[in-house]
Amino acid sequence: MGILKRVKEEIAVIRQRDPAIHSSMEVFLYPSFKVMVHYRIAHKLYLKKHYFLARWVSQRGARKTGIEIHPGAQIGKGFFIDHGNGVIIGETAIVGDNVTLYQGVTLGGTGKEQGKRHPTIGNNVMISAGAKVLGSFKIGDNSKIGAGSVVLEEVPPNSTVVGVPGRVVKRNNQTLPQEEMDQVHLPDPIMEDLSTLHHANTELTNRIIDLERELREIKHQEESKQNCLQEK
Repeated sequence: MGILKRVKEEIAVIRQRDPAIHSSMEVFLYPSFKVMVHYRIAHKLYLKKHYFLARWVSQRGARKTGIEIHPGAQIGKGFFIDHGNGVIIGETAIVGDNVTLYQGVTLGGTGKEQGKRHPTIGNNVMISAGAKVLGSFKIGDNSKIGAGSVVLEEVPPNSTVVGVPGRVVKRNNQTLPQEEMDQVHLPDPIMEDLSTLHHANTELTNRIIDLERELREIKHQEESKQNCLQEK
């Protein structure tokens, strides 16, 4: 794909997914646009084994945008980084089509693997602000990773993951993440657990109140019987 076609594609993606943009000219100011132009050039150099030049181009992009994408990473079409500062994508990461990342996301390794050591991100995936995906495994198509989550194992397609460590709390969501673009209204397993505990505590409290009332009634009945016997 020619550079002009790539530029047009990047403009279309940013205009589609960012409601704050009002004109195509604004796209040229976006960190996501700038870093992807640098990445596409650096990746071509990397594939031709011009490793130093590839890293030089990618590091220029990182200094300008605060987004670090290794030139060896493989990134599909329709890729978008919203805000972007602090995003890191490792050398062996593979990113599918129509993926959205928010600021502070890391697609990294654990430091233990050799060879393929970074995650594979499926199509139509949204990874929210501050999330970390660490290791060589796949995030399935159409999945969402909640803000601040730390994902350390494979995620099935159509899943929602939240928490540290990340766990799947929802599956088979039919709405594609890049269409919904909602990184706020995700299930919260901690709040669900707290709600369950609160409900159990309320039931236990009510049971104790009932038992205390029954005990008072029994005591009252016993006192009444004793009074009757004394009167006799």
